[in-house]
Amino acid sequence: MTSQLPPVLLVGCGRMGSAMLSGWRRRGLTPSVAVDPAPQAARHAGPDLRVVGSETEIPAGFTPEAVVLAVKPQNAAETLPDYAGYAGLSVFLSIMAGRTIGGIQAALGSDAAIVRAMPNTPAAIHQAITVACASPAVSKAQRGLCTDLLSAIGAVEWVEDESLLDPVTAVSGSGPAYVFLLAELLEQAARDQGIPADLARVLARRTVAGSGALLAASEEDAAALRQAVTSPGGTTAAALQVLMADEAWPAAMRGAIAAATRRSRELAG
Repeated sequence: MTSQLPPVLLVGCGRMGSAMLSGWRRRGLTPSVAVDPAPQAARHAGPDLRVVGSETEIPAGFTPEAVVLAVKPQNAAETLPDYAGYAGLSVFLSIMAGRTIGGIQAALGSDAAIVRAMPNTPAAIHQAITVACASPAVSKAQRGLCTDLLSAIGAVEWVEDESLLDPVTAVSGSGPAYVFLLAELLEQAARDQGIPADLARVLARRTVAGSGALLAASEEDAAALRQAVTSPGGTTAAALQVLMADEAWPAAMRGAIAAATRRSRELAG
Protein backbone atom coordinates (compact mmCIF):
# COMPACT_ATOMS: atom_id res chain seq x y z
CA MET A 1 0.00 0.00 0.00
CA THR A 2 1.04 3.57 -0.59
CA SER A 3 1.81 5.77 2.39
CA GLN A 4 -0.67 8.44 1.38
CA LEU A 5 -3.63 8.32 -0.96
CA PRO A 6 -3.57 10.59 -4.04
CA PRO A 7 -6.26 13.17 -4.88
CA VAL A 8 -9.74 11.66 -5.05
CA LEU A 9 -13.07 13.00 -6.29
CA LEU A 10 -15.82 11.52 -4.11
CA VAL A 11 -19.28 11.80 -5.65
CA GLY A 12 -21.73 11.28 -2.80
CA CYS A 13 -21.12 11.65 0.95
CA GLY A 14 -23.87 9.35 2.19
CA ARG A 15 -23.36 6.54 4.67
CA MET A 16 -20.97 4.49 2.52
CA GLY A 17 -19.21 7.47 0.98
CA SER A 18 -18.53 9.01 4.38
CA ALA A 19 -17.34 5.65 5.73
CA MET A 20 -14.84 5.44 2.90
CA LEU A 21 -13.72 8.99 3.53
CA SER A 22 -13.09 8.16 7.18
CA GLY A 23 -10.90 5.23 6.17
CA TRP A 24 -8.97 7.32 3.66
CA ARG A 25 -8.27 9.96 6.28
CA ARG A 26 -6.83 7.33 8.59
CA ARG A 27 -4.46 6.40 5.79
CA GLY A 28 -3.66 9.99 4.87
CA LEU A 29 -5.39 11.77 2.00
CA THR A 30 -3.88 14.25 -0.42
CA PRO A 31 -6.20 17.31 -0.72
CA SER A 32 -9.32 16.06 -2.48
CA VAL A 33 -12.86 17.11 -3.43
CA ALA A 34 -16.30 15.72 -2.58
CA VAL A 35 -19.53 16.55 -4.40
CA ASP A 36 -22.80 16.35 -2.49
CA PRO A 37 -25.67 18.87 -2.50
CA ALA A 38 -26.96 17.85 0.95
CA PRO A 39 -26.25 20.60 3.53
CA GLN A 40 -24.95 18.07 6.07
CA ALA A 41 -22.20 17.01 3.66
CA ALA A 42 -20.31 20.19 4.53
CA ARG A 43 -19.35 18.68 7.88
CA HIS A 44 -16.83 16.48 6.08
CA ALA A 45 -14.84 19.49 4.87
CA GLY A 46 -11.30 19.95 6.14
CA PRO A 47 -7.74 20.72 5.04
CA ASP A 48 -7.72 17.48 3.06
CA LEU A 49 -11.20 17.82 1.55
CA ARG A 50 -13.19 20.54 -0.15
CA VAL A 51 -16.94 19.82 -0.25
CA VAL A 52 -18.97 21.37 -3.08
CA GLY A 53 -22.63 21.15 -3.98
CA SER A 54 -22.30 20.27 -7.66
CA GLU A 55 -19.74 19.29 -10.29
CA THR A 56 -19.75 22.86 -11.59
CA GLU A 57 -18.04 23.95 -8.36
CA ILE A 58 -15.09 21.57 -8.65
CA PRO A 59 -11.95 23.76 -8.71
CA ALA A 60 -10.50 24.35 -12.16
CA GLY A 61 -7.42 22.24 -12.77
CA PHE A 62 -8.30 19.62 -10.16
CA THR A 63 -7.54 16.21 -11.67
CA PRO A 64 -8.19 13.29 -9.33
CA GLU A 65 -6.52 9.95 -9.80
CA ALA A 66 -9.80 8.28 -8.89
CA VAL A 67 -13.44 9.31 -9.16
CA VAL A 68 -15.43 7.36 -6.58
CA LEU A 69 -19.09 7.01 -7.49
CA ALA A 70 -21.02 6.66 -4.24
CA VAL A 71 -24.40 7.97 -5.36
CA LYS A 72 -27.67 6.05 -5.17
CA PRO A 73 -28.05 3.66 -8.13
CA GLN A 74 -31.34 5.27 -9.13
CA ASN A 75 -29.54 8.62 -9.56
CA ALA A 76 -26.83 7.20 -11.81
CA ALA A 77 -28.41 8.06 -15.17
CA GLU A 78 -28.66 11.76 -14.40
CA THR A 79 -25.44 12.06 -12.38
CA LEU A 80 -22.76 10.10 -14.24
CA PRO A 81 -22.63 12.06 -17.53
CA ASP A 82 -21.48 15.13 -15.57
CA TYR A 83 -18.19 13.32 -14.87
CA ALA A 84 -17.50 11.97 -18.36
CA GLY A 85 -14.73 14.56 -18.76
CA TYR A 86 -12.53 12.51 -16.41
CA ALA A 87 -12.61 9.48 -18.72
CA GLY A 88 -9.09 8.71 -19.84
CA LEU A 89 -7.65 10.73 -16.95
CA SER A 90 -8.93 9.01 -13.81
CA VAL A 91 -10.13 5.55 -12.81
CA PHE A 92 -13.81 5.39 -11.88
CA LEU A 93 -14.53 3.33 -8.77
CA SER A 94 -18.24 2.60 -8.47
CA ILE A 95 -19.91 1.27 -5.32
CA MET A 96 -23.42 1.61 -6.79
CA ALA A 97 -25.34 -1.61 -6.23
CA GLY A 98 -26.48 -3.32 -9.41
CA ARG A 99 -24.95 -0.84 -11.86
CA THR A 100 -22.89 -2.79 -14.36
CA ILE A 101 -19.56 -1.80 -15.88
CA GLY A 102 -21.26 -1.65 -19.28
CA GLY A 103 -24.01 0.63 -18.03
CA ILE A 104 -21.53 2.93 -16.32
CA GLN A 105 -19.36 3.02 -19.44
CA ALA A 106 -22.37 3.97 -21.56
CA ALA A 107 -22.81 7.06 -19.37
CA LEU A 108 -19.11 7.98 -19.16
CA GLY A 109 -17.77 7.06 -22.61
CA SER A 110 -15.70 4.28 -24.10
CA ASP A 111 -12.43 5.68 -22.70
CA ALA A 112 -13.55 5.25 -19.10
CA ALA A 113 -11.56 2.85 -16.91
CA ILE A 114 -14.09 1.42 -14.46
CA VAL A 115 -13.91 -0.69 -11.32
CA ARG A 116 -17.21 -1.94 -9.98
CA ALA A 117 -17.15 -2.82 -6.28
CA MET A 118 -19.57 -4.05 -3.64
CA PRO A 119 -18.62 -3.17 -0.05
CA ASN A 120 -20.90 -3.64 2.95
CA THR A 121 -21.93 -1.54 5.93
CA PRO A 122 -19.24 -2.74 8.39
CA ALA A 123 -17.20 -0.20 6.42
CA ALA A 124 -18.40 2.21 9.11
CA ILE A 125 -15.97 0.53 11.53
CA HIS A 126 -13.41 -0.38 8.84
CA GLN A 127 -14.48 -4.03 8.91
CA ALA A 128 -16.05 -4.29 5.46
CA ILE A 129 -15.58 -7.04 2.93
CA THR A 130 -15.52 -5.70 -0.62
CA VAL A 131 -15.50 -7.62 -3.89
CA ALA A 132 -14.34 -5.73 -6.99
CA CYS A 133 -14.19 -6.30 -10.73
CA ALA A 134 -12.22 -4.20 -13.24
CA SER A 135 -12.96 -3.34 -16.85
CA PRO A 136 -10.26 -4.14 -19.44
CA ALA A 137 -9.29 -0.45 -19.59
CA VAL A 138 -8.13 -0.43 -15.95
CA SER A 139 -4.34 -0.43 -15.66
CA LYS A 140 -2.35 -2.36 -13.07
CA ALA A 141 -1.59 0.90 -11.25
CA GLN A 142 -5.25 1.91 -11.25
CA ARG A 143 -6.26 -1.47 -9.90
CA GLY A 144 -3.68 -1.06 -7.15
CA LEU A 145 -5.07 2.39 -6.32
CA CYS A 146 -8.59 0.99 -6.06
CA THR A 147 -7.29 -1.75 -3.77
CA ASP A 148 -5.76 0.95 -1.56
CA LEU A 149 -9.00 2.95 -1.51
CA LEU A 150 -11.13 -0.08 -0.67
CA SER A 151 -8.74 -1.67 1.83
CA ALA A 152 -9.01 1.51 3.91
CA ILE A 153 -12.46 0.23 4.96
CA GLY A 154 -11.69 -3.50 5.24
CA ALA A 155 -10.72 -6.59 3.26
CA VAL A 156 -10.79 -6.65 -0.56
CA GLU A 157 -11.25 -9.53 -2.99
CA TRP A 158 -11.15 -9.34 -6.81
CA VAL A 159 -13.09 -11.37 -9.38
CA GLU A 160 -12.74 -11.46 -13.15
CA ASP A 161 -16.35 -12.48 -13.82
CA GLU A 162 -18.59 -9.45 -13.27
CA SER A 163 -21.73 -11.61 -13.10
CA LEU A 164 -20.51 -12.87 -9.70
CA LEU A 165 -21.18 -9.43 -8.23
CA ASP A 166 -24.93 -10.12 -8.20
CA PRO A 167 -24.70 -13.07 -5.79
CA VAL A 168 -21.92 -11.24 -3.94
CA THR A 169 -24.38 -8.39 -3.41
CA ALA A 170 -26.90 -10.90 -2.07
CA VAL A 171 -24.42 -12.58 0.30
CA SER A 172 -22.10 -9.88 1.66
CA GLY A 173 -23.70 -6.64 0.47
CA SER A 174 -27.07 -7.49 2.00
CA GLY A 175 -25.62 -9.93 4.53
CA PRO A 176 -25.32 -7.54 7.50
CA ALA A 177 -29.13 -7.20 7.45
CA TYR A 178 -29.48 -10.95 7.88
CA VAL A 179 -27.15 -10.90 10.89
CA PHE A 180 -29.01 -7.97 12.43
CA LEU A 181 -32.29 -9.83 11.89
CA LEU A 182 -30.81 -12.82 13.73
CA ALA A 183 -29.99 -10.58 16.70
CA GLU A 184 -33.48 -9.07 16.53
CA LEU A 185 -35.21 -12.46 16.48
CA LEU A 186 -32.93 -13.88 19.17
CA GLU A 187 -33.77 -10.96 21.44
CA GLN A 188 -37.51 -11.39 20.86
CA ALA A 189 -37.33 -15.13 21.48
CA ALA A 190 -35.48 -14.51 24.74
CA ARG A 191 -38.23 -12.14 25.86
CA ASP A 192 -40.84 -14.75 24.92
CA GLN A 193 -39.12 -17.12 27.36
CA GLY A 194 -39.42 -14.61 30.20
CA ILE A 195 -35.97 -13.00 30.08
CA PRO A 196 -36.24 -9.26 30.93
CA ALA A 197 -36.01 -6.98 27.89
CA ASP A 198 -32.73 -5.30 28.88
CA LEU A 199 -31.02 -8.62 29.51
CA ALA A 200 -32.48 -10.15 26.35
CA ARG A 201 -31.00 -7.32 24.33
CA VAL A 202 -27.55 -7.73 25.90
CA LEU A 203 -27.59 -11.50 25.46
CA ALA A 204 -28.61 -11.31 21.79
CA ARG A 205 -26.18 -8.57 20.79
CA ARG A 206 -23.19 -9.97 22.68
CA THR A 207 -23.84 -13.51 21.47
CA VAL A 208 -23.98 -12.44 17.81
CA ALA A 209 -21.01 -10.06 18.13
CA GLY A 210 -18.89 -12.52 20.11
CA SER A 211 -19.64 -15.41 17.78
CA GLY A 212 -18.70 -13.26 14.80
CA ALA A 213 -15.42 -12.31 16.46
CA LEU A 214 -14.67 -15.98 17.20
CA LEU A 215 -15.43 -16.93 13.60
CA ALA A 216 -13.13 -14.17 12.34
CA ALA A 217 -10.31 -15.26 14.65
CA SER A 218 -10.62 -19.00 14.06
CA GLU A 219 -9.09 -21.05 11.26
CA GLU A 220 -11.86 -23.62 11.62
CA ASP A 221 -14.83 -23.79 9.27
CA ALA A 222 -18.13 -22.39 10.48
CA ALA A 223 -19.53 -25.93 10.48
CA ALA A 224 -16.75 -27.12 12.81
CA LEU A 225 -17.36 -24.25 15.20
CA ARG A 226 -21.08 -25.05 15.19
CA GLN A 227 -20.41 -28.70 15.92
CA ALA A 228 -18.09 -27.77 18.79
CA VAL A 229 -21.01 -26.04 20.53
CA THR A 230 -23.40 -28.92 19.90
CA SER A 231 -23.35 -31.71 22.47
CA PRO A 232 -25.30 -34.81 21.39
CA GLY A 233 -28.74 -34.79 22.97
CA GLY A 234 -28.18 -31.35 24.52
CA THR A 235 -30.00 -28.02 24.33
CA THR A 236 -28.12 -26.80 21.23
CA ALA A 237 -28.90 -30.02 19.40
CA ALA A 238 -32.59 -29.60 20.21
CA ALA A 239 -32.58 -26.09 18.79
CA LEU A 240 -30.62 -27.02 15.68
CA GLN A 241 -33.01 -29.88 14.96
CA VAL A 242 -35.64 -27.17 14.43
CA LEU A 243 -33.44 -24.61 12.66
CA MET A 244 -31.74 -27.08 10.30
CA ALA A 245 -34.85 -28.87 9.14
CA ASP A 246 -35.02 -28.80 5.34
CA GLU A 247 -37.94 -26.38 5.32
CA ALA A 248 -36.40 -24.06 7.96
CA TRP A 249 -33.10 -22.14 7.79
CA PRO A 250 -31.52 -24.06 4.86
CA ALA A 251 -34.49 -23.37 2.58
CA ALA A 252 -35.02 -19.84 3.89
CA MET A 253 -31.40 -18.83 3.36
CA ARG A 254 -31.21 -20.32 -0.13
CA GLY A 255 -34.45 -18.55 -1.05
CA ALA A 256 -33.30 -15.26 0.44
CA ILE A 257 -29.97 -15.26 -1.43
CA ALA A 258 -31.70 -16.22 -4.67
CA ALA A 259 -34.25 -13.41 -4.26
CA ALA A 260 -31.56 -10.81 -3.54
CA THR A 261 -29.49 -12.01 -6.50
CA ARG A 262 -32.49 -11.68 -8.82
CA ARG A 263 -33.16 -8.18 -7.53
CA SER A 264 -29.54 -7.15 -8.12
CA ARG A 265 -29.85 -8.30 -11.73
CA GLU A 266 -33.15 -6.44 -12.12
CA LEU A 267 -31.56 -3.21 -10.89
CA ALA A 268 -28.87 -3.58 -13.53
CA GLY A 269 -31.44 -4.06 -16.26
